[in-house]
Amino acid sequence: METFFFPKPSPIYSTTREGIGDASLLPWGTSNTHTNHYSEPYPDHDSLPGPKKSRENESVNEDVNISILSLINHYTAFSDAIKGNSAKADVRFVSSTQFPSASSMSPKIPDNQAIPMQIPVVAVKPIPKKITYRDHTIAIVVPAYNEQLLIRETLESIPSFVSKIYVIDDCSKDNTWNIIQEYAKKDSRIVPIHHEQNQGVGAAIVTGYNRVKEDGIDIAAVMAGDNQMDPAFLPALLDPIIDGKCDYTMGNRLISPEYRKGMSKWRFFGNSILTFLTKMASGYWQMMDPQNGYTAISGRALERIGLDGIYPRYGYCNDLLVKLNVWGFRVINVPHPARYGRETSGIKYSTYIFRVSRLLLKDFLWRLKMKYVVLSFHPLVFYYAFGILLTFLGFFGGIYALYYKFIQGNPIFLPAILSIVVFALGAQLWLFAMLFDMQQEKNGTGWY
Repeated sequence: METFFFPKPSPIYSTTREGIGDASLLPWGTSNTHTNHYSEPYPDHDSLPGPKKSRENESVNEDVNISILSLINHYTAFSDAIKGNSAKADVRFVSSTQFPSASSMSPKIPDNQAIPMQIPVVAVKPIPKKITYRDHTIAIVVPAYNEQLLIRETLESIPSFVSKIYVIDDCSKDNTWNIIQEYAKKDSRIVPIHHEQNQGVGAAIVTGYNRVKEDGIDIAAVMAGDNQMDPAFLPALLDPIIDGKCDYTMGNRLISPEYRKGMSKWRFFGNSILTFLTKMASGYWQMMDPQNGYTAISGRALERIGLDGIYPRYGYCNDLLVKLNVWGFRVINVPHPARYGRETSGIKYSTYIFRVSRLLLKDFLWRLKMKYVVLSFHPLVFYYAFGILLTFLGFFGGIYALYYKFIQGNPIFLPAILSIVVFALGAQLWLFAMLFDMQQEKNGTGWY
């Protein structure tokens, strides 16, 4: 192994020879004629023309020159070692008092005279690793109202690949908020949010969605605080969005009897009615379980749709679907089994169906106006308008024909024929409108 030795550079602020040790031991001795790797020997300053310098300044300047030359020799020797054979070079630093004279300089200096090179170690604070799932940041929105019994299980079950967990306490009357704050101290991903007044589950989710937008999260999923949404199926909700197949996924518990096990017949009946009404109102005819709150949505969809007008109570998921359809975002069903556990549903279907039906009628008319008149135009608007009008005229005409026959005792032939014809024509137009609407769902409008 070839070993190179060169002196440690002396401080350039030294003003005496004693600052660098005995100058007689340096390679260039005490002479004012110095040699480096870049130029010819420096002549004595007194032999040069011009004003002569004092000995006091000469001492200072000589020390500065020595320091500079030490740096030059330091760099040159190291460069030669690297360029010559860096794999075999053993570069060491020795002090100026230990360095031999130029005449006796040899690479075979005993190792006990060499000081090993000290490499400075700089402490660098490590950059925290970004938590992602398939290179996408994931957030979970957890709406909670009086969930002190189940909120712990919900938070503990959330997978480790989730970047942020927005837990919204909708002014609970129990100990839910304190439990959320307790877990926020243990898990830095948890962001506790408190509503001063109860606003509804839809409003709580919108609060979480707004924080998702502010933080620039790629995908946000909803998992209620009642622990009814199995986190094992979360990747199945995220993958279609990451793969670019859609911008909104929702769970589907109605696809098979096995998956809806545990759902009461009355609840299944109510879900079936609301499913059909939501299909017509939203334009997503392939969607099967719109009342399922286990959903995931892309960040770009949240940026496009207006969150301020989302229905604040139960029914928010139906309202959200209508807005997604207007802007042309695709939706995919993700089958998963129902899981109810110890929590009982707070939905009263006797009043919920009628309340949501009014909401869906309003959403249906708004969707036709925005999607097929304002943002674009399609004649299915007229098919829907005349089809619905004639269908109801034919229906009420049939009722009048029965009254005309059995109450007043008049012949039923003419009113009955007219009501049947009008009803059939209206139903046909309505069916054509639905067919065109289904084609629009398949083709997509591309407003995003």
